[in-house]
Amino acid sequence: MLACCWGCVMFAQPQQVSPSTTLPRHPRLLLLKGEEKALMKKIKRDAYWSGLQEGIVSECDKLLQVPTNERVKVGMRILSISRDNLRRIFLLSYAYRTTGNKQYAQRAEQEMLAAAQFSDWNPSHFLDTSEMTMALSIGYDWCYDTLPETSRKEIRTAIVEKGLKESLVEANAWFLNADHNWNQVCNGGMTYGALAVFEHHPDLSAQLINRAIHSVPLAMKAYAPDGAYPEGPGYWSYGTSYNVMLIAALEKLFGNSFGLLDAPGFLHTGMYAQMMITPSLRQFCYSDNGTVVGFNPIVFWFYSKTHDAALLYNQKRLFERDASADYVSNWLLPPNLLFTADNERRQTQQGASLLPMAMIFGAGSGASLANPPQPQSLMWTGRGQSPVAVMRSRWQADASFLGFKMGTAKANHSHLDVGSFIFEADGVRWAYDFGIEDYNRLEVAGVSLWGHGDGAQRWDVFRHRTQSHNTLTINDKPQSAVAMANLDDFGERNGAMYVMSDLSAMYNDQMPGVKRAVSLVDKRYAVIQDQFTTNGQFTKVTWNMLTEAERITFTSDTTALLEKDGKKLYLKVEAPFPVRFYTRGVTPANTYDSPNKSGQFVGFEADLTLNATQQMTVYLMPGEDVAQPQKTYLFKN
Repeated sequence: MLACCWGCVMFAQPQQVSPSTTLPRHPRLLLLKGEEKALMKKIKRDAYWSGLQEGIVSECDKLLQVPTNERVKVGMRILSISRDNLRRIFLLSYAYRTTGNKQYAQRAEQEMLAAAQFSDWNPSHFLDTSEMTMALSIGYDWCYDTLPETSRKEIRTAIVEKGLKESLVEANAWFLNADHNWNQVCNGGMTYGALAVFEHHPDLSAQLINRAIHSVPLAMKAYAPDGAYPEGPGYWSYGTSYNVMLIAALEKLFGNSFGLLDAPGFLHTGMYAQMMITPSLRQFCYSDNGTVVGFNPIVFWFYSKTHDAALLYNQKRLFERDASADYVSNWLLPPNLLFTADNERRQTQQGASLLPMAMIFGAGSGASLANPPQPQSLMWTGRGQSPVAVMRSRWQADASFLGFKMGTAKANHSHLDVGSFIFEADGVRWAYDFGIEDYNRLEVAGVSLWGHGDGAQRWDVFRHRTQSHNTLTINDKPQSAVAMANLDDFGERNGAMYVMSDLSAMYNDQMPGVKRAVSLVDKRYAVIQDQFTTNGQFTKVTWNMLTEAERITFTSDTTALLEKDGKKLYLKVEAPFPVRFYTRGVTPANTYDSPNKSGQFVGFEADLTLNATQQMTVYLMPGEDVAQPQKTYLFKN
């Protein structure tokens, strides 16, 4: 039996589940028996929800014709199979409950029985086991009345033996002490299994439910104080989805969240995810995250709690953009199995796998996608382990958008990207980030991927290193992997939104002081201002920016013209020292890195004055050549 210390939680958990508890009869997870009737009435009254319902049923008709999934292992994982089983079984079970067509339940039964026959659910990579456990638990519960007893027993046995009991093995259960998405996903999956088989295994089930209630707050502390998620918006979708699934199931059956809703910042985190979506419907992809973002059903649970209709603004845009109804299929690849040759990384996101959650908590709470209001704020800041800030000129597709990343490389899935920024204007990503690398590719090559200290091999990966991000490199050396940069100041003055951070700790062995401030001025152009404090040692600074501009022309010693699709941006430098402009390709030197088939680096090098405090300012001016841009002073002297 696993002996584990879960540490001190940050918020109260007043109760525990007793093995003697009597749960409602099946179905009991998320939607009790008979509740689908009231849900369908609400769906039929709304054109958006009716369209989504038709899309789910149409996808389930296609699933009737495909073979069941097999146990296919890629590298160390079967996660793609677990993820697709969750999608298939959840959708099929939902279609059965909302239409009454038993063909869907029978097809879900086939998928569950096939998975029950797998040799195991790959417990050495316990995310795989947890997603598979949740998949079979929902199908078992929702299709219970159509399942023959022999099938019930076989599925139930698989949930217990291949899922729940494997979580008691110490080597598998390290997630209990994790402060990131593994904790949320694994505790969520095990709780669903425990709730599904509770009456047959009350002691084991109560043990695992109570264990989750006490363990998951370790991960939920990450949302404090503002809702920003340290692992970034893609992993927000993954970890938060399972956290929401856990809370939703507990509230449905026990009438409370056992204190989990009291986690500081958690109920604000739905807006964090919306703020990370750029005007062109891409994702601010700092750290191990991709640029692709899709319709997210979990957002509707946050709406059901807050009734903040502004949460729905980008979800409506994403839904309407998806003309081919990709939201019903796993078009976004699972975490750790990401591989595309271009820069549009298809990143961790639960979309299709948990799509019925949009119906239960969106349609069920009366959310309307017909005309949701725009969020009122044009600026959003989040603190915590990975502070982040975004500023935009407005909420339309052609708006200017500036994002700024602070924090530490010690955070799970982080890069050496502290001080990095992205800038989008006129629908063009003038400054962006490559985002995530393909984990499996690196692991097959023998790269030690998960060390986070200084000198770890992780920092040799092209997309992880300092030089590949839109930040500063001093004397060609990497940033510190263990230091922290906070959000020191932010606000608005003289028509400019701004954020400041002291980056000195990131370069503490290279120069005495480094500060960076970013600003969106006049709701149009970006200003990146850096302040350096040098000593008597020679110091070279490299200012770097990854851009999707197709053409770059240096029009003077201090100005560059960037062009793409007929759009223009002028990059203008003001500094008390000469700068040396460059453009560089994005082809990595390491054979294990993915090739980058688009993008290029633009930037400059400069030798700083010794024993001085000096500032340089870079203006990013979209669509116009401003020979004398407004002087911007972001640092307080």
